[in-house]
Amino acid sequence: MLVPRSVEFEPNDNYVLVGMRRAGKTSILYQLIQKLIEKGVDWEQIVFLNFEDERLINIKLEELDKITLVAQSLTKKPIYYFFDEIQNIDGWEHFARRLADQKQHVFITGSNSKMLSTDIIASLGGRYMMKRITPYDFKEYLLANDVKYDKNSIYIPSKLTKILKYSDQYLHFGGLPETLLQNNPRDYLNNIYQNIYLGDIIKRNQIRNPKALSLLINKVAQVIMHEVSYNTLSKNVKATGVSISTPATIDYLEFAKEAFLLFDVKNYVAKFSQKESTPKFYFCDNGILNLFLFKKDTVLLENLVAVTLYNRFEKDVYYFHSKKTKIDLDFVVPSAELAIQVAWQLDDFSREREVQSLIKLAQNSDEFTKFIIVTKDQNEKIIRDNLEIEVMPLHKFLLTYTK
Repeated sequence: MLVPRSVEFEPNDNYVLVGMRRAGKTSILYQLIQKLIEKGVDWEQIVFLNFEDERLINIKLEELDKITLVAQSLTKKPIYYFFDEIQNIDGWEHFARRLADQKQHVFITGSNSKMLSTDIIASLGGRYMMKRITPYDFKEYLLANDVKYDKNSIYIPSKLTKILKYSDQYLHFGGLPETLLQNNPRDYLNNIYQNIYLGDIIKRNQIRNPKALSLLINKVAQVIMHEVSYNTLSKNVKATGVSISTPATIDYLEFAKEAFLLFDVKNYVAKFSQKESTPKFYFCDNGILNLFLFKKDTVLLENLVAVTLYNRFEKDVYYFHSKKTKIDLDFVVPSAELAIQVAWQLDDFSREREVQSLIKLAQNSDEFTKFIIVTKDQNEKIIRDNLEIEVMPLHKFLLTYTK
């Protein structure tokens, strides 16, 4: 079954879709093809090529012209080109630009954020729209599990029970589509992490020290929720007996970000040098992160909040840490005037800590007007010092802040 994805396309534009492997980019191409056929487009007008097919591994840029010549010999009608994982061909962007100049319909996918680099975008000359494809968001995850919902569903006990069940699964196993087909999703996730994500980063970037890369990503998983310097991460890997320099640490983490395995969040109030050198790292999918953890649901909760915010607001997500004002907040989103704390459960001690952090922010800044504490399952309003704070359970947060 093809689960409808919440990705919108303009009918007359060409697109480059990028995102982590196994996130569903190919399925989106299939859905686009299906819609074209339903509208009366003939199969002869469809050209679909997966450049990870072993029969196309050695294809060269100059040979791509043969594809268009054969396609044009089959029909006089408009042709729709779908090129999956085209980044494997050096110089692909020049071919793609020429097709766009010829007014062809083209959809391209790739698994490397370098496809969004300034050089590539310049080569494409503004002829393509760029879209980042993520694993299932929570609304898509519910649809994939045949849970139909609307804004009133959380007030219907039978529907709420299902939403709670799947929010817990989503927390622990993430949103990669194929996890839903597995009896043991953890085994599947471990297999694709070791053989696809790590292997792809190592091969694509010709990494000579794969052990250091593996240990580094493991160390990142242990410091989720905490700001950390590249120098500290380098020392942590060295402590295991594996050598890695700080510059290599920076490079390796950049490679992991380019592969959409990780993303970082910077301190909103830090100076530029500290912003860049001391970020917080998060995994793009909770299921992959959970491979490195043992009963650390608090970490998974914060990572899922980070993923949801990043998928919605992208580069406008920060953490807020100020020694001067003694404010320490998990997330702020300036464009949405939003400040968020994350706590698995609010007990007497944690309640006061989380509330006071939000009150201090409100007293020291007028940039933020909406204040939220995300928990696993608590739902209430707190009024303190003329400030309203919404305590929001995970499932409600996911349904509210998913696009």
